[in-house]
Amino acid sequence: MATLSLLPGVLPELSSALLDRYAPLYARVRDVIPELEWHTHLPWIDAIQRLKKQRNAVILAHNYQTPEIFHTVADITGDSLALAQQAARTEADVIVQCGVHFMAETAKVLNPDKTVLIPDPGAGCSLAESITAEDVRLLKAKYPGVPVVTYVNTSADVKAESDVCCTSANAVHIVESLGVDRVIFLPDKYLGQYVASKTDVKVILWEGSCEVHERFTGEELRAYRRMHGAVRILAHPECPQDVLREADFVGSTAAMITHLNERRPRRVVMITECSMSDNVAVEFPDIEFTRPCNLCPHMKRITLPRIHDALLHLQHEVVVDPAIAVRARQAVERMLAIGRKEAA
Repeated sequence: MATLSLLPGVLPELSSALLDRYAPLYARVRDVIPELEWHTHLPWIDAIQRLKKQRNAVILAHNYQTPEIFHTVADITGDSLALAQQAARTEADVIVQCGVHFMAETAKVLNPDKTVLIPDPGAGCSLAESITAEDVRLLKAKYPGVPVVTYVNTSADVKAESDVCCTSANAVHIVESLGVDRVIFLPDKYLGQYVASKTDVKVILWEGSCEVHERFTGEELRAYRRMHGAVRILAHPECPQDVLREADFVGSTAAMITHLNERRPRRVVMITECSMSDNVAVEFPDIEFTRPCNLCPHMKRITLPRIHDALLHLQHEVVVDPAIAVRARQAVERMLAIGRKEAA
């Protein structure tokens, strides 16, 4: 296989032909990727693009990936719901999940016959790690017959113990679609509190949280208003309740983008992971983004060199026990089926 040999700290000289070939792409992202960084990234971008064709691979990138990944090598981008949906439809032989480990597991669960890679197997998630399959079994024993609604930010083992999955975009709808008076909602307590505020269904919560979103505070949002005047604040429902009360809009990352497209505010603060603002800013050059910077250390483990190496060596393959995968897939597919039924 003919590939570009790239070693850490050893970059080939950029040819004018390479710069010209990618000039239209850089024109689109130059406001979020400085020129010096672009020259460092470009050899990796070109090598990854060629490897994708050779491997018949597709790259899925979450909204929290850095711009050089999100805008230059990713084929499918979005929130966890969009990535789950697209993972179920792809015809590629190889899926590279640029996100965290539970997302790669979900891709594998939905595509058992495909090769799923994660560029860094250490890309975990504080929320996913807050609960185990044994915890879910104990909850089901304590509340017999109560359906378990599980956020997709969980391991395949936990999904396998659940009745249906949800995302932050569809959590309220999934809970209400079950037609019951109470549910067990796992594992994010803040998202669960948000769901409880939007429905009459009693929500039994778990004490999990996202280490990025739980750091925001209502006082921090009030400080943004004092510093920036007329600013529209959009917050993710994984944030604490005092943050959500202070925000002008609460929704998933996909819902935030829809809101910006509809409202076109002059100045915005997006209360979520830092890279989200960088990525969205490319699509909305007329909006001024004030960037809070709570980074997800796990998402930032994914880099262009690691994507390149994963594709080159087909390394860090994600494997899910088939017995677990079958049950986890049922919970994910129930979520997707509810969405399809609603759209019909």
